[in-house]
Amino acid sequence: MTTVGLDITRTGWVTTFQDLGRSGSEQLGVPTGGAADQHAAVVANLLAGNPAHAVLLESLGGELALVPDADVLLAVTGAPAEVTVAGAPAGAWTPLVVPAGQEIRIRPDTGRGMRSYLAVNGTLAAKRLLGSAAPDARMGFGQTVNRGDRVLLATEFRGFSRQPFAASLFRLPVPVPRFDEDTWTVDTVATSGSDNIPGVRELIEDSVYTVTPRSDHVGLRLDGPVLHPDGDTEIVSHGVPVGALQIPHADELIVLGRYRSLTAGYPIVGVASRACLPLLGQAGPGRRLRFRWTDRETCLRRSARRAAEVRTLRDAVAEAFAALGFPVPLSHMNREDILN
Repeated sequence: MTTVGLDITRTGWVTTFQDLGRSGSEQLGVPTGGAADQHAAVVANLLAGNPAHAVLLESLGGELALVPDADVLLAVTGAPAEVTVAGAPAGAWTPLVVPAGQEIRIRPDTGRGMRSYLAVNGTLAAKRLLGSAAPDARMGFGQTVNRGDRVLLATEFRGFSRQPFAASLFRLPVPVPRFDEDTWTVDTVATSGSDNIPGVRELIEDSVYTVTPRSDHVGLRLDGPVLHPDGDTEIVSHGVPVGALQIPHADELIVLGRYRSLTAGYPIVGVASRACLPLLGQAGPGRRLRFRWTDRETCLRRSARRAAEVRTLRDAVAEAFAALGFPVPLSHMNREDILN
């Protein structure tokens, strides 16, 4: 095992350590947190030869860049981005070897997505709270990575028997999402709360909503038409799932994320499907969203298909790396990691 220094030369608007979040923390009143785009985070780690839940870097907007002091294997996923190594074009959503002393830069197209993920083979030195490196500013656990920082990496990577800038060794079945639509469609399951607001399902399905700058890691605040319950009947506080469509007192629709409060007293009229949550994690100000009502069984089938795609990628990466004499065993990447 070797310790490698990663010198951070540029950061996005906010760059943090990140993983898939806290397991079992919500029974303690602590949101699970974790990567906003869980699909991109999992794929980045698998492409870098890591467990799906390994710590990586999440960059919100702006440009992320770093220079390693030894050869490293890494992968960049997330929003569409221009990736360069030593100034030469490089690929996203594929394993990359960055030579010692060379800079990798990631320039995302923030008009098509907000978050980039950079996973490096090995273990990044990051603090943990309740077993996770996921930041939670409300608990004083910021995990911010800044320009000029040196991030330490423990790795067994020694390079492949090839030149770093030779033609790509990999033709992997990577499930890359599409970000090119002007309006993103979010599959949503209606809840009983929508029964208390006559006409709300029809209104939401027929409308287009725009993400506002008031959005944050707790949830997306959307500009668009809403309806409120008739009368002044108070709603008893209830549990709130990730992806809940909430209608507060203000005339806006909120889609709650992984850092939402665990209970609320506002109407919940629907829940975004699990397969669409990564897309919502990439939505920034100005993004147009349309909600499409569907049923739970359809959502489960789509989620299962996505999980199967990721397992196929996991197996292909393991086979390819083994053929290249990669020293780190990948058998510890299991189904539970992928479906976390």
